[in-house]
Order: sequence, then structure tokens, then C-alpha cells
Amino acid sequence: MFSIIQAAGWPIWPLLLCSVVALALIIERLSSLRARRVLPPKLLDDVLNVSAQQLPAGEMVERLAQNSILGEVLASGLRAVAAEPRMPEAKLRGVFEFAGRRAVHQLERYMNSLGTIATAAPLLGLMGTVVGMIEIFGSQTPGGGNPAQLAHGISIALYNTAFGLMIAIPSLMFHRYFKGRIEEYVLELEAAAERLLGQLRRHTT
Repeated sequence: MFSIIQAAGWPIWPLLLCSVVALALIIERLSSLRARRVLPPKLLDDVLNVSAQQLPAGEMVERLAQNSILGEVLASGLRAVAAEPRMPEAKLRGVFEFAGRRAVHQLERYMNSLGTIATAAPLLGLMGTVVGMIEIFGSQTPGGGNPAQLAHGISIALYNTAFGLMIAIPSLMFHRYFKGRIEEYVLELEAAAERLLGQLRRHTT
């Protein structure tokens, strides 16, 4: 591995940094976007059952908020109704919408960074290719070529191009995969908030 890094020259170091960051972001997103951490099964049904007759106690609402992203959204509505029992429906809907925007912000955390790496990695590989081409042209002298410098230039060009693509392709694939998961989660969060909103109307009238 070290011999490959030597052959690829200095342009490989930014790509190595990108690969480490991309791997860390992918692992973090795989962990954070698990269904249990976003939309635990039966959580909505439990909340609807508990709040059917009366609003849950404040301590229970706080535990709900710490449970998951869905829990945070549902807890925001319960807190609002507890603080203002006669809250108009439009205002309560606004509370859920604001909580939804915060949830989307949490779900999309680090997505811009992963997308930037997917876009920048091929360009960094291209930069390495250009540096390799400069080495190749520098090996050509009026008195003849320098085979060692020529070989080094070719290595820089090829290794950096390949490594840039090796980083960009999985980064782009995971970025698209995570975006799809997030869109599904957002739809389910909206549906859950709408169901709880319908039930909380009885406590605000």
C-alpha cells in the first residue's frame, strides 16, 4: 500500500483524506438513519393510546422526546397543547411544521459533506492526472527522455484517476441511498404528526 502511495505522488494525500472522511460519514449516517432511531415501531400507536383520554405527564413527554426523531416531533405537539390548552388548530399545525423542519435538518446532517466529497473526488483525481502529465512532459528533454520520470508521471496520472473514482462512486451511491431513506422518513413523520394532530384537536376544543 505504501508503495502505491509513493507511486501516486503528493496528489494522493487529499484523496486519502477524502476517503477517510467519506467512510466516517457513511458509517455515521448508517447508524443515525436506522429505523429504530428515527421511527421506532409502535411508538405512534403508544402515544395515541396514552393521549386518547388525557395528555401525558411532562416527564413522560420528555422521555418521548429523547426516544427518537419521531418522538421529538410528537413531543413538540404534546408540549404545545399542555402549555396552551385552547391553542388554535392553525397554530398547533405550525408547531408540528417547525418540529418537522428540525427533524429534516437532523436527518440531513452531513449529507452536504458527503455530496461534496462525491463531487470533489473525481476533480482531485483529475488534478493528479494533470500533475502526472506535467511529470511526463518534464521527462522529455532535447537530449532524450528520462524513463524513470516518465514512469513516475504515468503512475501519478493513473493512480490518482483511479483512486478519485474509487472514492466518488461509493460516496455518490450512499448519498443517493440516504436521500431516498430521508424522503421516506419525512413522509412517515408528516403522516404521524397529522394523526396526532387529529387527536389533539379534542384537547384544544
